Amino acid sequence: MIWAFDRGQKRFLTKDVAVAERRGARLGMLFYRLDKKHRERTHSNLELAFPEWTPEKRDEVAKAVFRHYGLVMGDFLRTPMRTKEEVLETAEVEGFDNFLVAEAAGKGVLVVTAHLGNFERFGHYCTATGRHISVVARDANQSEIQERIAAVRANTGVEFISRGEAARPIMVKLRRKELIGLLPDQNTDEAFVPFFGKPCGTVLGPAVLHQRTGAPILPAFCVRTGVGRYKIIVKEPIDLENTENDREALMTQVNSVLESVIRDYPEQWLWMHDRWKSARLRGLL
Repeated sequence: MIWAFDRGQKRFLTKDVAVAERRGARLGMLFYRLDKKHRERTHSNLELAFPEWTPEKRDEVAKAVFRHYGLVMGDFLRTPMRTKEEVLETAEVEGFDNFLVAEAAGKGVLVVTAHLGNFERFGHYCTATGRHISVVARDANQSEIQERIAAVRANTGVEFISRGEAARPIMVKLRRKELIGLLPDQNTDEAFVPFFGKPCGTVLGPAVLHQRTGAPILPAFCVRTGVGRYKIIVKEPIDLENTENDREALMTQVNSVLESVIRDYPEQWLWMHDRWKSARLRGLL
């Protein structure tokens, strides 16, 4: 695994973004052919979320998903070569005023995003615009792989907080009015709220942090729009007026926003993740 990572990075360390993306796309399609488990999971998740689609449509999108994530891996591995100027020049921004509104609250910002598009680029964009962002993430299974991933990310200026040790650092950073990046689109059995019209295991962390700190919840995403080009989409802060201080109601709103953006870019979300696993095991599907 270590050997494969090192060799892969050498192949993607090129100034030509198009070359890196082509190599990544080919790698993604290779995984589509060889990785039966995740290929079948992608198909089953798409069938659950889009029952109205034809099998041909689901097959087309499933292939596009693997191609996209191979492409994104290629872009990620060339991160050490990416300059702040490149990050800013290759990104358009939609809804930037929403960012300013959330920051104006003066309590830090809980940025909720998803494994959609190129989420690594989003963090790099934040630091390129002079913001400090810390992303809560799960560690890789192998410490040596984790070290290599950290080395690739080093020049972005993004700080990563281990999920198991996140509580205290998050509170400190919010008091400093910094950004906290959260990706609540992974399976859990903490709470079950709707996602694509089905009960789905969803973390309550963003809601808990909001209640404890008053920091606004700001949905924001980074999607690919062309070769080496991206769009930063910043939605309005989640409206809390109708949640009655209910954590599950708040996360229902979060899931709704995530779903709406995923529906716009279905080929860019991580459908190979077993998102409805806990709901299935609980007999909720």
